Amino acid sequence: MKRRHLAIAMLVAHSAYAAPNQEAVIRLQVASIDATVADTVRQSATLTSNEQQWVDQMDRALVKQMTGNKGLSERLHNVRLRRELLQTIHYEAKRAGLEPDLVLSVIRGESNFRKYAISSAGARGYMQVMPFWADIVGEHSSDLFNVRTNLRLGCAILRSYLDKEGGNVSRALARYNGSTGSQTYPNYIYAFWVN
Repeated sequence: MKRRHLAIAMLVAHSAYAAPNQEAVIRLQVASIDATVADTVRQSATLTSNEQQWVDQMDRALVKQMTGNKGLSERLHNVRLRRELLQTIHYEAKRAGLEPDLVLSVIRGESNFRKYAISSAGARGYMQVMPFWADIVGEHSSDLFNVRTNLRLGCAILRSYLDKEGGNVSRALARYNGSTGSQTYPNYIYAFWVN
């Protein structure tokens, strides 16, 4: 009986943290990550001219950032891996209805492009997704280090917060960071925004 009350209390506590329909929205957005491709980046034989232009522009920006930032991931020094990662970021951002620049900024701020980053709170990967989100959408916590799983889930979470905040990017970013009401985190992310 005590276990049941504890489980109900945990469910109520969790519902206070996540909006009732938020979990369903995130499940839909994350659905269809095939395990065989989850740790691969999106590779497209042909990019649209807009995608190619964005990848080229962000590639140049990352190369500039690498010269002054030794903390950036070693993976970024490999031209092919860097460009494939940028293609995947663009694809997953657009898939979630987000600006790729925003997602790129979140990645830079959260993990500095370190695929295996783990925060002191336990958030994982490029977008520093908390393991409880993987449980909600039926993924495995270890999958949060997979490129596409991490990006897809991170983008879905950010999109759901953006919807919840009526399109207000600052408030959505604060929710993403768990610091609703503060401008510190949004300002931190805006500092990385490359235009």
